[in-house]
Amino acid sequence: MSKITLLKSGIVVNEGQKEVLDILIKNGRIEKIAPSISIAEKHDLIDASGKYILPGCIDDQVHFREPGLTHKANLFTESRAAVAGGITSFMEMPNTVPNALTQSLLEDKYQTAAKQSIANYSFFMGASNDNVEEVLKTNERNVCGVKIFMGSSTGNMLVDNESTLENLFSQVPMLIATHCEDEETIITNIAKAKAEYGENVPMSQHHIIRSEEACYLSSSMAVRLARKHGTRLHILHISTEKEIGLFDNSIPLEQKKITAEACIHHLWFSEEQYAEKGTMIKWNPAVKKASDRDAIFQAVLDNKIDIIATDHAPHTLEEKQNSYFKAPSGGPLVQHALLAMLEKVEEGKISIERVVEKMAHAPAILFEVEERGFIREGYHADIVVIDPKSNLLVTKESLLYKCGWSPFEGVNFSNAIDSTYVNGNLVYKNNLIVDGTRGHRLLFKR
Repeated sequence: MSKITLLKSGIVVNEGQKEVLDILIKNGRIEKIAPSISIAEKHDLIDASGKYILPGCIDDQVHFREPGLTHKANLFTESRAAVAGGITSFMEMPNTVPNALTQSLLEDKYQTAAKQSIANYSFFMGASNDNVEEVLKTNERNVCGVKIFMGSSTGNMLVDNESTLENLFSQVPMLIATHCEDEETIITNIAKAKAEYGENVPMSQHHIIRSEEACYLSSSMAVRLARKHGTRLHILHISTEKEIGLFDNSIPLEQKKITAEACIHHLWFSEEQYAEKGTMIKWNPAVKKASDRDAIFQAVLDNKIDIIATDHAPHTLEEKQNSYFKAPSGGPLVQHALLAMLEKVEEGKISIERVVEKMAHAPAILFEVEERGFIREGYHADIVVIDPKSNLLVTKESLLYKCGWSPFEGVNFSNAIDSTYVNGNLVYKNNLIVDGTRGHRLLFKR
């Protein structure tokens, strides 16, 4: 007998509307949505009165570190943290060890996720300077996209050969996602910083080393190549005001060929906080000026930036507590990304409807995810319930990341995740993971 769940009287936030509705979940899907539903069959009855019911978030950029870097994180621990934060689906990057540069290595990651991931999953195929033929074998029906590092970050996947970039942009038929930072500019800026500070470069130099110009040079090159070849381009983690001018908001997302993403840390932090938080907020691209942060937030509201993601990239606390050059870039974010954006709702900077659009609807549209990202009859029941009457103080004890730290430690969020459903299964409730179920491989309508 199939499991049936009835969510009663929740405030459903979906497709720009807020409405008190019942939701009937059966066989892992949303069977019915109505103001009042009554059924005779045996079911779990959940009173959601006064709580928000949202479609589960889709995070298009995470680094869950498996295989090869599992001292930092793994697919089980980070997907556990993701669902605790209302993220029901993720797309993971290829700079694991070994890098996902062959179809065989890519498929190995899918096989591991099928056994380990609580959330739904997809993995990017990685591009390098010499694997174009392998990239072209990628199945766009069940792989989210191809990732090109047009700037070095964690791992050794920099693609800096111009002919390789031309080949990829001209031949890859599916979405290409890019990390854009100009390597020569960064190397020049490092030399300047070392000339002034030696090896003891302060964190306050990070946004100067990985500068606005480094980002813009690379992003503008990617846009130029995409326009030349008609490529479907998605630029990740926009970090500067200058880059916003590269993007268009005059056409619907469904029709865009060039899109962009903003990440939580670039919407929350600024360079003013380097003095307090140091390497805990060291990311690539760097957190930059408050004016960049505010411009990125406005670009999200103006639809020049299409989605909000995390770039969740954990490292151990021991690794992060090193000096500037030795501390790796990246930090854990999936457990509190949605709560961070709901805090901006509390501050009056964005509506809850727009948060749902940017973290659930738009990623589903942008990547053409099949039957997810919306609360619709017939869709997979990926649902998060928010309790606006509870708060969440972020402490080390509350963290589900394997790395055991968060840049949000000490923040008291005004909302809390009540529960999360993945494919109709309750996976998180009352600050506890409900074990026993695993997510599904994402499919794409391409």
